[in-house]
Amino acid sequence: MKVVTWNINGIRTFRDGIKKALDSLDADVICVQETKVTRDLLDERTAIVDGYNSYFSFSRGRSGYSGVATYCKDSATPFAAEEGLTGLLTNHAGAVGCYGDHTEFSSEELQQLDNEGRAVITQHKIMCQNKMQTVTVINVYCPRADPEKPERKQFKLQFYKLLQCRAEEILKDGSHVIVLGDVNTSHRPIDHCDPSDIDDFEENPGRKWLNGFLHGCRQEKERNEEEPDEAPEITDTAHSGKFMDTFRYFHPSRTNAFTCWSTLTGARQTNYGTRIDYIFADCQLAKEQFVAADIMPEVEGSDHCPVWGQLSCSLQPSSKPPPLCTRYLPEFAGKQQKLSRFLVTVDQKSVQSEQKAALPGSQEEGEKRENIHPSGVGNISGKKRILTADSVAPKGKKAKTVKTSSKPQGNLLSFFKPKLTHVAQPTETSVKQCERTLDLDEVTSFNNSHKGPTTKEDVLSVAGKITEDTELACDGSSRLCTSSTTEDSDKQVKTEAEHLTSQTSVGHCAAKKGASLVFWKSVLHGPPPAPSCKVHREPCVLRTVKKEGPNMGKQFFVCCRPQGHSSNPEARCNFFAWVDKGK
Repeated sequence: MKVVTWNINGIRTFRDGIKKALDSLDADVICVQETKVTRDLLDERTAIVDGYNSYFSFSRGRSGYSGVATYCKDSATPFAAEEGLTGLLTNHAGAVGCYGDHTEFSSEELQQLDNEGRAVITQHKIMCQNKMQTVTVINVYCPRADPEKPERKQFKLQFYKLLQCRAEEILKDGSHVIVLGDVNTSHRPIDHCDPSDIDDFEENPGRKWLNGFLHGCRQEKERNEEEPDEAPEITDTAHSGKFMDTFRYFHPSRTNAFTCWSTLTGARQTNYGTRIDYIFADCQLAKEQFVAADIMPEVEGSDHCPVWGQLSCSLQPSSKPPPLCTRYLPEFAGKQQKLSRFLVTVDQKSVQSEQKAALPGSQEEGEKRENIHPSGVGNISGKKRILTADSVAPKGKKAKTVKTSSKPQGNLLSFFKPKLTHVAQPTETSVKQCERTLDLDEVTSFNNSHKGPTTKEDVLSVAGKITEDTELACDGSSRLCTSSTTEDSDKQVKTEAEHLTSQTSVGHCAAKKGASLVFWKSVLHGPPPAPSCKVHREPCVLRTVKKEGPNMGKQFFVCCRPQGHSSNPEARCNFFAWVDKGK
């Protein structure tokens, strides 16, 4: 039997498909954390993989957050499976059971601890020395204690306590137990790249919990191979837990064995990380059945690497997956649904009453008045808006707009007929309105653009422009206004106006373009030139402070090398420089 745990940092990041990734790990039970997928976003290709049966736990509060999944080969099908640690999410047969004493937790705490999709439990039958036994695999993604959110520190400790309570209760019931996943705490200084950089390393509450959860007996495999009669070394008798760290059981003194690195600083290149992904097993199982355990830092695709463990016992698959299996979800069950489910009888009277209802109650009175009587719109437009508001269509459907124009609808063929040279005389009111509007607009724009003495050329230019706009606007839009001049005189005036204004417009545009270029250069200047660090003599990289505080938003330069230990010459040096605001 082989088990693997891996924080994949998003299950949809597998470019070659989930099946290829699972096959490459070559394990019977594969536990992944931080899937970052909710049930509504889970697709069939991810949920149902050929040759595997899967079990998911989703975050119920946030989308794209947390989540764990366990993939079991068909040859390792469990006989029971359950989501969560509390039992509150279990409403089906085939549950694991053994929940322990929850008197130390409030009902609200229990609900919150299982609300983020952090645990999936599967129970398997194994054959050990011709004897059928049970092993329970608890796949967990423990919370991270955000230093900026003190309440998350307490949440993390409560999750640890609940996990220990459940694991020990299942062990007490007679089943072997394997707890594996991202525990989000490095246990000992040997599991951290720079423990001296952390104040009170041993006093961390998470490390104290691990000290009590894990047993202090570790076997030096290499030493015992040379001296097989020597008893295992007891390193710390105070650690009297019921579980063992299988990696340290086989590699008690290996250094630089990390499973997580910061992607922001490129720390994986210098192996500047921590070991926070574990496979814990009860002491009896670890000593009698585990034959190997190791990490896989060569496997990329996440900021974590997989961890695997090998047991000598063989799995006995169940004939049928338990109810939690994703293949039983309605969206993946493959049952054909009737067409009548999509056809619903609608009461027409209720629809009409809904259409005549007022605007949504979330709108303020001012917004209602603005929607019904928009400012700056004529009477005809106002009538249109009122009718549209009164006949609100149901959401998702296009509402039919009612035309209320007093003008009869034109014939389509009228758009293809040539323009008439003689047009009926417009009404006196419309002509005056058109002329007054055009004269006012042109004079205003002329005064704004020509500051200084008015010349004869300027007047002629404006006159020609007014004449041209009068003919285009009045004749083209509503056929109400007509020009009193002849076609030849219009052409002559337009030619003179274009010739006189061409020189002034070119100069004006050039000056305006130059002024705007200077302005945008002063506002949108590029990043400041990068200085070189003092050690490597390489151009630095520009960073921005994102942490809340007095320096938030400020920019600074640091060495471009990846983060690493101070003793590593290939790692980032300590160069730091703030960006001058004046630059």
